[in-house]
Amino acid sequence: MPVPVWSVDPRTGQRREQAATEADAAAVDRAVNAAHAASATLADRATRASFLRAAAALFEEEAEAVVAVADAETALGPGRLNGELARTTYQLRSFADVVDEGEYLDVTIDHAAPEPTPPRPDLRRYKLPLGVVAVYSASNFPLAFSVPGGDTASALAAGCPVVVKAHPDHPATSELCAALLRRAAERGGLPAAVLGLVHGFDAGVALIHHPLVRAAGFTGSVRGGRALYDAAAARPHPIPFYGELGSLNPVVITEAAARERAETIGKGLAGSMTLGVGQFCVKPGLVLAPATEAGDRVLASLTEAVGATPPGVLLDARMRDAFVAGVRERAALPEVRAGLPGEGAGEPGQRSPDGSVRAGVLTVPAAHLAAEGPYDLLLEECFGPVTVVARYAREEEIGVVLRRLPGNLTATAQLSAAECGADETDGARAAEEPDEARRRAARLLEQLTPLAGRLLVNGWPTGVAVAPAQHHGGPYPATTSTTTSVGTRAIDRWLRPVVYQDTPPALLPPELRPHNPLGLPRRVDGRFEPRA
Repeated sequence: MPVPVWSVDPRTGQRREQAATEADAAAVDRAVNAAHAASATLADRATRASFLRAAAALFEEEAEAVVAVADAETALGPGRLNGELARTTYQLRSFADVVDEGEYLDVTIDHAAPEPTPPRPDLRRYKLPLGVVAVYSASNFPLAFSVPGGDTASALAAGCPVVVKAHPDHPATSELCAALLRRAAERGGLPAAVLGLVHGFDAGVALIHHPLVRAAGFTGSVRGGRALYDAAAARPHPIPFYGELGSLNPVVITEAAARERAETIGKGLAGSMTLGVGQFCVKPGLVLAPATEAGDRVLASLTEAVGATPPGVLLDARMRDAFVAGVRERAALPEVRAGLPGEGAGEPGQRSPDGSVRAGVLTVPAAHLAAEGPYDLLLEECFGPVTVVARYAREEEIGVVLRRLPGNLTATAQLSAAECGADETDGARAAEEPDEARRRAARLLEQLTPLAGRLLVNGWPTGVAVAPAQHHGGPYPATTSTTTSVGTRAIDRWLRPVVYQDTPPALLPPELRPHNPLGLPRRVDGRFEPRA
């Protein structure tokens, strides 16, 4: 008997409607086989680009309905969701532009040359789509990292059909978004099967094991992502698994920065850690701040701003309960201080009768994080609106703690103007003769660089720009690869290079033929030739 999948309102915990039914192994097999059969229809670049733009336009036409359903299932609010929808449509159009340009194919031609020893054959290289891609939706981004999100958009742009495993927190949103993508496909003459959708835990397991699935993208927990990553590697024919799993996103506040702008730093940190009720993968979860009077002012500003932040509803009851338990377990450690200032002060993570939670700040001496022990719990992500402020008594403690951190998506340095060299008018002289303040700042960035895929100076990590230069990834457990899931380079995950050697022109694919019939940008004999 089919197992129903219910859409639930996280504000009340009540069922809204039956959104779908769980997919059994046979249903997963049908979805993957249908997607595989549709692969050839995605071969034409112009058709793919048109499909992605049509999808963006359709989502904008149906924006009111999409946002209403997503808000009912996630409690993220229309403001946040309208912004996320705009990001989603921008991603779709960005990848359409990438497809049109063709640079992503990485066409490289080295003509035969008799002179080198040994002689070089004629070599022509470009990239092909991998095949069916499995996408596992994120809980905290029902649009931008779910059915119509970056993984899906980049895979379709690469020419790969997609089967999405819907997240149980927003099944109705997933169904609506899948329907819109299928409608856009059919408008462009593509089969609806280029986008498949399945629900249920068992369906997710069956999907990663399906022999026709050639790669997978995942955004979620370390536990769930690692299980799928291991399953992908254990297949008879292993496949690449691009997982985003967990991140602390450390922030280091120097003493000079704290003296210079304590209140600004505290308010900025509060805004970043509470954004979206702390449910961002780039939420700053660990802060190293000086145990000085200036550091006290940062903490006072932070806790005041956090205390003024209204309670918020987390995505589901399971996450809420895990958050409350996680904060309480951390707060129970010796010398960990917890609390909120002002009216209605209470324990961070305290749950109200309506199911919402309050944001909070935990503080601890940084020395407790210097060695393995019970305080290692503070070095694990706690999903929700809480951050740990580790107070360092000596600058050397910063490096000691940073060396113990796992991989992260981001790392942030809050520096003073002098540490940034803002008082130096001669840039060349500043590079040649750095003063001690800038030397310290440079050493700090050197310590942060191995930890993360994106380094920020005097900014906050929440908010990941969709741009060609973006990198949203980092050392494990932030991600399971060195690639990005945001920005146009995300397309690289779903492609594989192929080289044709000494192949007669008539047998070459059009992308590699002499005279460049498709007008693609190419690198020929070491020299880049822009698009013809």
